Amino acid sequence: MASIIDDRGYNQGFELVKSTEIRMRRRADLLLSEMDNLQNKSMMEIGCGTGEIAFWMAEKVPAKVLSTDLCVPFIEEAAKKYKLPNLRYEVLDFNKADEFKGETFDYIVGNGILHHLYYHLDECFVNMRKLLKDNGKLIFMEPNIFNPYIYLIFSFAPLRKAANLEPDEMAFSKSWITKKLQASGYKDIKVEYRDFLLPGIPDILIKPSIVAGDVLEKLPLVNKVSQSIFITATKA
Repeated sequence: MASIIDDRGYNQGFELVKSTEIRMRRRADLLLSEMDNLQNKSMMEIGCGTGEIAFWMAEKVPAKVLSTDLCVPFIEEAAKKYKLPNLRYEVLDFNKADEFKGETFDYIVGNGILHHLYYHLDECFVNMRKLLKDNGKLIFMEPNIFNPYIYLIFSFAPLRKAANLEPDEMAFSKSWITKKLQASGYKDIKVEYRDFLLPGIPDILIKPSIVAGDVLEKLPLVNKVSQSIFITATKA
């Protein structure tokens, strides 16, 4: 399955074959499931890539959606392809609050972006707090280091190279990210094991994978090898 490569040569996702699109749409719905009363609310997605998740969310809710990435070609592609009155795409760095000119958000969300910031998360979480409104919320899906496939590609140099991973990119555990959020002053932290649907699997396996995954997510110990961890936390 072909990867989506950014302007630095690193893998930032997979092309939208049927299973991958279903997987990403389910993640967009999961992000939205943690939001309430979205009339007159705002959200920012960081690390949006080519912009699909922000578009799918903006289609379903009245909230204002700002979708950001540091990759100029990604943002240019998304802005041309996806157009809605409550959606905009911009090249912005959330670590530079002055770029936002005082704009703040009810929600900051992302799919597979925090692990790119592994060695800088303490600073990043502080900067995100500056961009959140009072009682604003973080909502993220991230790769789970206890998943065998993810453990292998992140832990061994030849596999990292084959997967075009960034040098500082690293998956993490539920307990590790919980401690990071606690230390950065967030409250109501919830981290769950989610998603057993692999990107790029044959179409015939999509529905059985979803059905099986919905069961496996609820089984202690078994759910620990899920594809991802689902993270929510509120600004204290």
